[in-house]
Amino acid sequence: MIGKILVENINVLGYTHNVNKVKYLAMKEVLLKVVPKHKTGITQKEMLVMIQSHLPQDLFSNGEKSAWWMKTAQLDLKAKSIIKRNLGKPLTWYQL
Repeated sequence: MIGKILVENINVLGYTHNVNKVKYLAMKEVLLKVVPKHKTGITQKEMLVMIQSHLPQDLFSNGEKSAWWMKTAQLDLKAKSIIKRNLGKPLTWYQL
């Protein structure tokens, strides 16, 4: 499919779907900028706040649908073992 990329959802084994490649890759790049490499990580709420200043406005005008794209990229990156979720509370994510 032209302009699409296959992403995984770690919460549903074997589930994949195609999404807009440009938006996914942009969000992936933003997430990798804000998700730290230290194991203390950041919460999902912190992540959502932090991505806002890095979003390309031509793709995410005023943060439109950024939470959905963030979660989609987050689940895919977790499925691909690029980021990991700490099990403690609050839940936090960090880069491997």
